Amino acid sequence: MHFPSTLAQLPVGSAAFIHSLPTGRAGLTRLRELGLTPGARVEVVRRAPLGEPIEIMVRGSHLAMRNHEAAHILITQA
Repeated sequence: MHFPSTLAQLPVGSAAFIHSLPTGRAGLTRLRELGLTPGARVEVVRRAPLGEPIEIMVRGSHLAMRNHEAAHILITQA
């Protein structure tokens, strides 16, 4: 079985650790400020009916993000 490599590919109910986020993207900088940092555990809680946005839980907070943002966040298996 192949483990997803980005947060956008992680199935609902699955958890992973953030490996890295690219720098220089304003939207991702804001997510970093909200707790999405390397080493943080993240779980996909649900997806909207059309697939996005996705709701994630990180450090006890629930956040929503679009798939194009989540596709830049690399993850490792929890």
